[in-house]
Amino acid sequence: MRKLGRSGIEVAPLAFGGNVFGWTIDEAQSFKLLDAFVDAGFNLVDTADVYSKWAPGNKGGESETIIGNWLRRSGKRDRIVLATKVGMQMSPTEKGLARSYIIAEVEASLRRLQTDRIDLYQAHQDDADTPLDETMEAFATLVKQGKVRVLGASNYDAGRLAEALEASRRNGWPRYETLQPLYNLYDRADFEEKLQGLCVKEEIGVIPYYALASGFLTGKYRSEADFGKSARGQGMKSKLTPRGLRILAALDQVSAELKTTPAKVALAWLAARPSIAAPIASATSLAQFEELVAATRLDLDQGSIALLDKASA
Repeated sequence: MRKLGRSGIEVAPLAFGGNVFGWTIDEAQSFKLLDAFVDAGFNLVDTADVYSKWAPGNKGGESETIIGNWLRRSGKRDRIVLATKVGMQMSPTEKGLARSYIIAEVEASLRRLQTDRIDLYQAHQDDADTPLDETMEAFATLVKQGKVRVLGASNYDAGRLAEALEASRRNGWPRYETLQPLYNLYDRADFEEKLQGLCVKEEIGVIPYYALASGFLTGKYRSEADFGKSARGQGMKSKLTPRGLRILAALDQVSAELKTTPAKVALAWLAARPSIAAPIASATSLAQFEELVAATRLDLDQGSIALLDKASA
């Protein structure tokens, strides 16, 4: 178990990404995977108010609604750390981190999730049009009211994250205890150059999303002929570069030596990085889920880590 920042909340080293609920899997399959996740000893379920607005016929809130229905049916609310987010555009007038919007939107999330509290409430992206003091004071109000336990940020750069932490310090408000950045074996530079050092110094728990680079690090996309394998396939073209192929080759080498799979190796590499609390990964089948679970039991030796570091530098 790993702590979320300086909070008292502890999580197992894998978070279930709820972006697939109501998008690539229906409610019944979502229930099966959530049950399997909790029954295997994991507890951090991550979603957002906007999931999965992008799917045809959706308007946002579908993922939270499915999770809420599962919580009501399963009775497992006290066995999970429930994380959601606010700030992405839900409609032309519903977005951002203004106080009035945060206060209203948390109520909508609580209704959809069918719960009285959110364990980790995250700013989904920075809002440059709203003063950080206004945002942090609104979040502090929710913590004081007991509607939110711990605060987190997503998609903040190092400068703005540092400013937000200072605003909380200066005013005696709860601070961001977690950061949710894009970070994986393929996408390294943005996080490692400035954010990683700040998170280590401030003891912020990092919950990276796209832990498998939208599936690229599983190794199933090696040519344009593979793009039809999933809804995310067309996004792989930009990754099939000399560097991307070098990363896949290193994953192949390490997974062959350890008699495992590239996906497990990529997740194990990420979980071993400084400040990482729990990589976020999604599964759409029980077979995929079992692979994620197995990755949390894989310890990479220093030689394997060095090989992967060099290939992905």
